[in-house]
Amino acid sequence: MFIRKLPFLILFLLISTVCISQNKNTTFLYAGRIEKLQNDNVVLIGTASSVSFNFIGNECSIKLQSLDDHHNYASLVLDGQYLGKIRIEKGEAKSFPVKIISKKKVHRLEVYKNTEAQSGPILFAGTTAKLTPISSAKKKKIEFIGDSITCGAASDSVDCDKGEYMDHHNGYYAYGPVLSRAIDVDYLTSSVSGIGMYRNWNDENKEEAIMPDVYQNLYLTKDNSKPKYDFAFQPNIISIALGTNDFSVGDGKKERLPFNQEKYISNYINFIKMLYEHNPKAQIVITNSTMVKGEKAVVFEDCLNKIKKAFATDKTHKEIQIFKFKPMTPKGCLGHPDVADQKVMADEYGPFLKKLLNEK
Repeated sequence: MFIRKLPFLILFLLISTVCISQNKNTTFLYAGRIEKLQNDNVVLIGTASSVSFNFIGNECSIKLQSLDDHHNYASLVLDGQYLGKIRIEKGEAKSFPVKIISKKKVHRLEVYKNTEAQSGPILFAGTTAKLTPISSAKKKKIEFIGDSITCGAASDSVDCDKGEYMDHHNGYYAYGPVLSRAIDVDYLTSSVSGIGMYRNWNDENKEEAIMPDVYQNLYLTKDNSKPKYDFAFQPNIISIALGTNDFSVGDGKKERLPFNQEKYISNYINFIKMLYEHNPKAQIVITNSTMVKGEKAVVFEDCLNKIKKAFATDKTHKEIQIFKFKPMTPKGCLGHPDVADQKVMADEYGPFLKKLLNEK
């Protein structure tokens, strides 16, 4: 009797497993460079990477942990309202209560990594909230590759002379996430402060890794113990904003060679070729920088034109587009765009990207 019922038992267990798996998959939504762990825990890695969930009731707390040997920051959005950023001290995971404001029956909490990948990851270790299923509409996708500007670094410009570098980050209000919300697309941010295409802000690619060295690592480092990036996102558009640090003169103390136009262009071309290998249908957009001015800006534009020209005979991929941000005098820390400046950049760039998306 038991043997005859065994196939039905196996079928029942399989159906149960599938249902449980589907429920788990719809309990949390993840975005950005993240690493999923067991028990619905997730490591938030990149700028504005996030975890979102729906819940009922008037009580909610989340458990977060800074996985580096220093504090970190996350931003919270409840029912579409930005609550601000919270400081996560180093050490064990800590509980953060979330005050429920609206009278909605079902609430949605979004937890964003406010700081960048190089500030160290944040562990989302669960919530006490009574969860309900969550779903998301299928949207077009944009990836933003860049440096500190794309990170939203130094954009919280209060008390610039106090605290540490990560204290002035606000990845949620960086131009990429801001414009993505405005034109209703999903986004991924792959950015590192101080990084360049062939050299960094204060390093000639001798001691520090450049973007082509780290991009294919999920954690944007050269640490081979970390997982590789899986390229599952498959963006419709890839925006590349790298060059600010290649053109930089550094701190004036460390040896700094003259800008090498040929090396910059060569590295850029090879980087695009690598992106095409993993994202063959993507539209590439390359941009200038609001922080590069004068004669350097002229050279920068010339480089971008030559990079585009290098792919002129490429009939396999979409034609590379160039976008030029208007000159500005950034008001953030260390000469960076502040939150208001980032909004200006988003307002400039968003319509251009939306038009491109609508042409596809």
